[in-house]
Amino acid sequence: MNYQNYTQRRHRLADQMQGGVAVIPTAPERPRNRDSSYPYRFDSYFHYLTGFGEPEAVLVLVAGAVPKSILFCREKNPEREVWDGFRYGPEAAREAFGLDEAHPIAMLDEMMTRLLADQPSLHFHLGADSNWDARAVGWLNAVRAEVRNGVAAPSAIRDVRVLLDEMRLIKSTEEIATMRRAAEISTAAHRRAMQQVRPGRHEYEIEAEILHEFRCHGAQAPAYSSIVAGGANACVLHYVDNSSALREGDLLLIDAGCELDGYAADITRTFPVNGRYSAAQKDVYEVVLAAQAAAIGAVKIGASWDDPHQ
Repeated sequence: MNYQNYTQRRHRLADQMQGGVAVIPTAPERPRNRDSSYPYRFDSYFHYLTGFGEPEAVLVLVAGAVPKSILFCREKNPEREVWDGFRYGPEAAREAFGLDEAHPIAMLDEMMTRLLADQPSLHFHLGADSNWDARAVGWLNAVRAEVRNGVAAPSAIRDVRVLLDEMRLIKSTEEIATMRRAAEISTAAHRRAMQQVRPGRHEYEIEAEILHEFRCHGAQAPAYSSIVAGGANACVLHYVDNSSALREGDLLLIDAGCELDGYAADITRTFPVNGRYSAAQKDVYEVVLAAQAAAIGAVKIGASWDDPHQ
């Protein structure tokens, strides 16, 4: 997706804000153990507005007649790049992602005091993260301290996610294409798994087949921890141990989908380990299949969102 799409989203958000300043941070890195982190995954709201995939980054959007998009991100650091990989740095990020300004992340707190001065509102994800809540309070208090100099602090705090959630409901052509591709890759992974299942194999072996298919077709990661649950394990709603042997006569439930460029697929299927349904298993399968067909048939323009569920 080219950066003009992200620019258009930021302008739409600024129009709906009707003044004020929005602050949207990305997700933090999470340590896995002493000297390594979990694979990094950006915050979806932040990525929706920027396309920028690095950690330690914040988007500040100043609404107005001419909206201003400001990125705060990590500086270039050749030594750290040897260890952790490429970093854009502020100047290259500004050019590559079509932003109006970009600054080192270390300057965020200092600049927020100026950016919030005389603004009517702060649009922020209040309550989502206590550390960010504390920083936002610090910015507001710093602006309030300037009241004797004729500076006014924002009088309202609004949840920026309310506007973004509405925007994200309607997908663009590019988003739909990415979602379709994620579904296609996930479908291929389920088919591969079905071909490899037989009594005596283990759940983790089938999970490996699924992950193999995801990566071979360009998906960056599973969208969630894959559930590969044989027999009674399928009665655990979020079973992720995936360690048991597959047994003759059991069913195998697989709930797995890939993530592609930030968009997820989610597919669940249940089938017999030995390739043949027993009579009781077939009865249940037919009921579920009919329910699926009825739900799909209820999806139509003008219907209520929960008609398919009902």
